Amino acid sequence: MTSISASQAKQTIADTEELVVLDTRDAENFIDGFIAGSMFIPLNDRFEDMAMNLLPKGSLCMLVTEPGKEKVTAERLKKAGINNIAGYLEGGFESWKKAGEPIDLVIQVEADELAMDIPFDDNLIVIDVRNEAAYAEGHVKDALNIPLKTMTDPGVLAILEDNDNLYIHCQSGDHSLIAVSLIKRQGLHNLRHLAGGWDAIVQEKRIETEKEKNALN
Repeated sequence: MTSISASQAKQTIADTEELVVLDTRDAENFIDGFIAGSMFIPLNDRFEDMAMNLLPKGSLCMLVTEPGKEKVTAERLKKAGINNIAGYLEGGFESWKKAGEPIDLVIQVEADELAMDIPFDDNLIVIDVRNEAAYAEGHVKDALNIPLKTMTDPGVLAILEDNDNLYIHCQSGDHSLIAVSLIKRQGLHNLRHLAGGWDAIVQEKRIETEKEKNALN
């Protein structure tokens, strides 16, 4: 597999319209900084499923991995039927950062911050990326349900606007961080990732929640 320097990566990103910069590092590292436009899929036990369901079919991938995990990442992508790999960023994200290239990051907030913002922000939208059944069983009042699996369709995210203040959550964390990367790839950056997800929300008593009528006992 080809190693790609930071300068080569910059040129490849600029020249290749369908390129997906696939960042497979740990969530904590991704939050702190990543190449703008990257898709985040952590190299965990659900990696193959996530890659198969979320990567555009036939897409060309450039990998950004934890150092030493380039080969295993490529092997696991092949298990998911993804063989079109341009190479990996030599030295990982740190080499991009040291080269002085622009980076993006994720603003992460706690449930208590969401509780404080809800009453005062008319543009605030909570986006719940869990599946429909989990959402029906309980969600933040007026939250918008956009399951992660549907976000590969750009039309699904077309309802979101630049002036919306988006708060993204799943059950506990990783899936909503993937969702953040997908939303950012659509050019929307006014968003926050909710640490702890739904598990944290239900512990914050100031956040009003509700169930779907068909889920009520």
